[in-house]
Parts: sequence; structure tokens; C-alpha cells
Amino acid sequence: MPKRTTRVPRILMPKPGTDLSKWAVIACDQFTSQPEYWEKLDKSVDSAPSTLRITLPEVYLEEPDVGDRIQTIHGAMEQYLSDGVLEELPAGMVLTSRDTGGTCDRKGLVLAFDLEDYDYRLGSTSAIRPTEKTVEERIPPRLAVREGAAVELPHIMLLIDDPDCSVIEPLFVETEKLQKLYDVDLMENGGHLTGWFLPEGELTEKVEAGLARLADRAVFNAKYGVDDSKPVLPFAVGDGNHSMATAKASWEKIKAGLSPEEQENHPARYVLAEVVNLHDQSLEIEGIYRVLFGADADDVLSAAQAFFAAHGSEAITADEALVDGQSFPFETADRKGFLNVKNSKWALPVATLQAFLDDYLAAHPAVKIDYIHGLDVLHNLSVQPGNMGFSLPDPAKEDLFRGVIFDGVLPRKTFSMGEAREKRYYMEAKRIL
Repeated sequence: MPKRTTRVPRILMPKPGTDLSKWAVIACDQFTSQPEYWEKLDKSVDSAPSTLRITLPEVYLEEPDVGDRIQTIHGAMEQYLSDGVLEELPAGMVLTSRDTGGTCDRKGLVLAFDLEDYDYRLGSTSAIRPTEKTVEERIPPRLAVREGAAVELPHIMLLIDDPDCSVIEPLFVETEKLQKLYDVDLMENGGHLTGWFLPEGELTEKVEAGLARLADRAVFNAKYGVDDSKPVLPFAVGDGNHSMATAKASWEKIKAGLSPEEQENHPARYVLAEVVNLHDQSLEIEGIYRVLFGADADDVLSAAQAFFAAHGSEAITADEALVDGQSFPFETADRKGFLNVKNSKWALPVATLQAFLDDYLAAHPAVKIDYIHGLDVLHNLSVQPGNMGFSLPDPAKEDLFRGVIFDGVLPRKTFSMGEAREKRYYMEAKRIL
């Protein structure tokens, strides 16, 4: 069996009696262009214990008072630990079920993963790999939040390609025998979340053995039709890659001052994450849309024509989509249309559009971009004066692992696991100091 990438953690949970509907808050990297969402949350939470007080919504990441906010967050973490708001459970995992109003619940499992087995750099061959390019410039401001933090709260989702549903799904026949940790309605239309505790023992051993089987060389080669030249990929980061990259960067700094023996069991080496089967019936892979802020639509479209012409393609603005090319619907305050690209050198539509946008933004530093979940949010932002939005088709779910295995990381912001409100809500925590 290959070396195990997983670890059974000691998870922190809020003490009994805590109002979990106020404790659980959506991932900090959502609604980054909607400060009103976070202002409403602040009023709803009020003085109750909440993960809102120990995370930094990224809408505030570039605010002038971000340093003060980070100090306040670190202080709240220490206070929650000293006051007993957060209590450490025995070693174990958490089995989760998330109802977001679809036809079936999303099943997951929270455990720890060895950051020594994760590398976010291009060309990575590690057991845990990003599915899309990591923007290293995004790490330092997030690192400032993590450095000095006593605990971490994960919104990282790691995917496994388990078509036989052999690891996570069988655990649900055991729920009647397990301690229920939470059963709560999530605020702001987040749906309902249930979690059961799996104490370290027979069940967690089965989980780790099952995950290790997915990393078996013979199993991997047969599944993807490859030989030993392709590095085994048992885990792909489906959500929260920049949070995981930040955890990795932090661990690299910490371990530099530790002996090999101290490195083995240091809490910062192991990151808490939820693992989900790519073949979970609830899991929908959706495209992520783009909105430009402070952009002139005529200039953008003209630049697109020049960019694609320089790359052997042809870009045409039209009222209808292409039949034999790639088409990108766009919208502004006063017009709609399609940016149609013929003979693109990029196979994936998202790669075609992102290649142009990266080039355009580099030449127009005053123009900003945001990556949006949900067509309604895209429309609302696109029709504001000075904005321009582009939508994209949904990528094929079954191509995700194959894309990473054969082509390396996918283009930045290629896909999303559901809409913004379906993102992971913070619930569990773990010490990292």
C-alpha cells in the first residue's frame, strides 16, 4: 500500500448549547463583490459565538483596516479556546450530509491531510493536486490571516474519483450507531447540514484503507488507461485551493525551524478538509462567470479581436452563438451579445476566454475582474454602469480528473461546485499552533 496521505484529527467543535445556526457561516471567499451580504450577517450574528468572528471575509481583504481585523480575529480565536467556546473532541472524523434543496444531499467526510503530499506549483506530481492554476500573488494576504492564528476552519473540498462509491457512501448505513454532532438549518438560504462523529477505530481505519486503495498504482493505471509514467492522483482540490495553498505556505515557514522529529506531528502539517466523491449524485460541476469592473465594452471587444487574430483565431461580435466554434455571451448596462471565437488554439472554452482576459487585464491595470457564481448574480453585476459580464458553459464532470492527469492544472476558475450559497459553511475547527 502507498504511504497514507490522511490523518485522523482531533477536531474542535463549539460547546453544547451554542446556537449553531449563528455559528456556521459561509466560506470567506464567497460574495466578494457584495459587502451587503456580510453586513447583514454581522447584524444577524450580533454577539453570539460565530465563525464570522474568527474568519476574514475576503470582501475586506484589501480594506485599509485589514491589519486590525486580523488582530481582532486572532484574539477571538484565543478567547474562544480559553473560554471553552471551542472544545476538542477525541480523535475522529465527521461524516456530513448537506441538503441544499436539490434532489439529493451531498455526502462528505471531514478529516486531515498531510501538506507534505500537496504541491500547488505548475507541474506538480503530488498525491493532492490543484485542479486549476494557483495565483501565488493571492497567498501573502491570506497568509497574514493564518500566521499567528491558533486554529483553522476549513472550507477546502477535496475530490476523490470513486465510481464504485466504496469509501464515503457505505458509512451512511452506520449513522444510527454514531453520535450526531449537529443537525442545523444554515443561515442565508444555505440549506440544512447534519454531521455524525466517527471515533478513531474500525470505521476510520476502513476509510483510510479505502482512500489508500484509490492511490494504488495498479488500480490507478487500470482506471485511466495509463502506465507508470503518469503520477498517481488520488485527491484533487475541488474548492478552496488558495486556502490550501496558504496552509502549505505557512507550513513551509513553520517546518524550517523544526527538527525532523518535531515536523512529524506538528498540527500545522495537517490541514482539515472535507472529502467528497466526484460521483456523488448531488455534485454538479458548474462554470464560473467573469465580470469586468471599470471596463469599456467596445474597447474590450476590439482588444479581443486583435488578441485572437494574433493567436491564429478569429473573434467576431454577434447577436447569435456560433455553431462550429466557441461562444461567450456577454452583457453590459446597454447591450447583449456573443463574443464568438473561431479556430481557438485552446480546447476548453474557459481557457480561450481566460487567456484573453489575462492579457487584457495586464494591459489595463485600472480594470478589475471578479469570478461569479450564479446567473442571477452575474446579471445584476453586469448591468451596472462600467461593468461587463461573460458567462461560460458548464464543464463535463467526468473530465475533471482526466484533465489534471493528462494536461496538468486546468485554467484558473474553470469550474465551481455548485452556486455560492451551496459552498461549505464553517463548522469544524482544528488547532494549528
